[in-house]
Order: sequence, then structure tokens, then C-alpha cells
Amino acid sequence: MSTTPPNEAQDRGAPTATAPLAGLHVIELSSFVAAPLAGMSLAQLGAEVIRIDPLGGAADQHRWPLTHDGASLYWAGLNKGKQSMTLDLRSDAGRELVRDLIAACPPRSAVVITNTGGQNWLTHAALHEIQPDLIHVHVHGRADGSAAVDYTVNAETGFPSVTGPTDHAVPVNHVLPAWDIACGLYVATGVAAAARRRELTGEGTTLTVALADVALAMAGNLGLLAEAELGGVERESIGNYLYGSFARDFRSADGHRFMVVALTNRHWRDLLVLTGTRAVVEALEQSLSADFSREGDRFEYRTVLAGLFERWFLRHNADEITAALSATSLLWAPYRSFRETVAHLSRPEGANAIFDVLDQPGVGEHLAPGLPLVPENRPVAARPAPLLDQDTHRILRERLGLTESRIAELRDRGVLAGAQQHP
Repeated sequence: MSTTPPNEAQDRGAPTATAPLAGLHVIELSSFVAAPLAGMSLAQLGAEVIRIDPLGGAADQHRWPLTHDGASLYWAGLNKGKQSMTLDLRSDAGRELVRDLIAACPPRSAVVITNTGGQNWLTHAALHEIQPDLIHVHVHGRADGSAAVDYTVNAETGFPSVTGPTDHAVPVNHVLPAWDIACGLYVATGVAAAARRRELTGEGTTLTVALADVALAMAGNLGLLAEAELGGVERESIGNYLYGSFARDFRSADGHRFMVVALTNRHWRDLLVLTGTRAVVEALEQSLSADFSREGDRFEYRTVLAGLFERWFLRHNADEITAALSATSLLWAPYRSFRETVAHLSRPEGANAIFDVLDQPGVGEHLAPGLPLVPENRPVAARPAPLLDQDTHRILRERLGLTESRIAELRDRGVLAGAQQHP
């Protein structure tokens, strides 16, 4: 963990004029994971991002995990470095304020990201009229515009059927929202590419991405769909083994677990030397007419091989295994809970430059990651997420030039939240 004081860490993470996406103005109307992650990624790369929520917040405002006081760590984690506005988005006046903010963006700077459905006023066609060079990104559940979330997309794509223990009879959903994450990063990549094109041509663009298409594309890219189509393969869950190669988890004498991966022949040789099984494995290889220099053969006989290696792990404690594995080329890691991961990051040997202590309003000081993509070997630290609605009045004054009396009028009409939330 970095020892940089919180305030200095936040300053270190602030966008500068030399940041890759400095000068980009992003209006984000979103919830859940994919679109907010895209906005946060753009903010970490230097863009100014204003998240606009309905009054009281969107559906993710109170999503778990929560602090003891009920603040959403989920919401704070996905909105770091943004500004926050809330408006009555069902009213003509609220929608007009959004349009005015987009129109007020300097030339070649405006971006809109949204995953809201059925909002004709938020389409590219409608907004292009007020900002001709707009980059507009719409995140859908499915390409036909119907709703979907990570868990439903994952279920229908095939991954849960190959996830989980070998003796588990039902599909297992992964707890990581992988398709949301991939989708959000696709959006950020698409915006950066479109911004580059706009700089060269002066033209805006519209981009759409469907969560289901991201999942299907990756199932195709990884060869899983082609395997089923061309080979008629119906994959089964194989627990913590690695499909087509050799990897598995092993338990130590004192109850800890390690994931060990042998992808290359060098890894394989080191595993045999480590566990003292070279002679017996070579004899097994001959008796089976197998060739364990081939990954496929190692996978085919994975259970018997793992049984041989397991004996070595069960004779050694975690410290001994750690020392021994560290002296090899093997790919390995101890299994940790989230609490153990935090403890590891807090120790000198686990220090990670993308983490700093962040003082998040409403949450308090805690370890928070900045941008994993490190420019010029200078990590970009996290900046706090805004409190919901904290920037509404300031943005209306500074960007749109609204007077206090006009803001008060909008508040009285219910277009804005109460004044007590604003400085």
C-alpha cells in the first residue's frame, strides 16, 4: 500500500491537460456496471464525466455491498472521479437541461453514454441536432434492444454449464460480472477511438454495444462455440482443472490452498522436480503410451497426475510450499478471501502502486484502486466518487449560466432536488 497521504493521493490522480482524454466532456446517464465503468475509465484517462441520475438516484444507488451506515460501496466504487447531478428526467424541463449541457460542450468534445431504454429524447438522432459532432454510445442488453443483465446473458451463453465442481448437477453462475466489465471497457475503447476519428475528420459517430453480444463474441473468440459446432463437444464442468492443459488447486498440510498452473514443458518439468515424481510420472507415461510433453495428454490423465502431486502438497505447510514454488518457473498463487487480499495489500510485500488510501465522502478512508493502465510509469490514483447530486447547482451556474433565482424556480417545480444538499 502506498504511504502517500490521502489528499496528496487524490491530487496525484486528478486529470491534467496532458492526460490522454483531457478535453473530452462526457454526459453519462446510466446505472448498473457496464456504462458506469465506461464513464469511470474515461474519467481516469482525463475526461470530464458528469453522471446524471433521476431524482433520488438510479437503481444502483443503494446496491450492495454497503457500509455499516448504508452507503453503497458499489456505487462509490464505480463512480470515482465523476461529477454528480440529479434531475427530474421525466419532465420536459429536466430533459431540456440535459440537452443544454450537451449543447454547451465545446466543439469536438461532447460524448453521451447511456444504457437507458425507450427514451427517444436520448437517441443519437435527437441529440445530433444540437451537437453535430457528438459521440453517442448506447449500451443495450441485447442487440434487439430488449433487457438483459450479466447473470441472464451468462446463463444463456453456456459458461455456467462448465463452471463449478465436477459432481455438481446444476449450472453455476460466476460471481464476477465478466460481461459487464468487458462491455464497459469496449465502450471506453470505442469512445477513445471515436474521439481520435473526430479529431481527424470533425465528424461525430454513434456506437451501440449489446451485453449479450459481448458474451457471445468472447465465447466465439475463445473457440468454445466452434468446438461445439465443429466437434459436437458438450463440455462438462471440471472443477479447478484447466481445460486442455494441466492446472489444479492443492491443499497444504495446514489447510491452505494453492492454484498451480503448468502450461509449458518447462513448467511441467519444474512440477515433476518440485514434487519428486519424475520417475513415477515417466513410468506412468510409458504404461499409458502417453506423451506428457503434450498438454492434451496431461489434461486427459489429469486426475491420476494430480493424485501423485497432491501427496507432496499434503506433506508441506503453506510457508514451505510458498518458498518451494517461488524457486520454480511454475505459475501459482495462494487462494485468498477478500479480507485476506486487503491484508496482503496493506503489507509491504503486497504493496501495489495502483492502490492508495482514498478518503471517500460518506464512506471514509479505505484502499481504492486507480487506473490499472499505467501511463509513463506514473500510476493514476483514484479520486473520490461524488455524493449523489452534489454538483447539480454548481454545474447549472457555471456551465449554463443559470441564476440563483432560476435554480430556485426549478427546485420549486420539482425539477431539481432540495437546496439543502448543495453548498
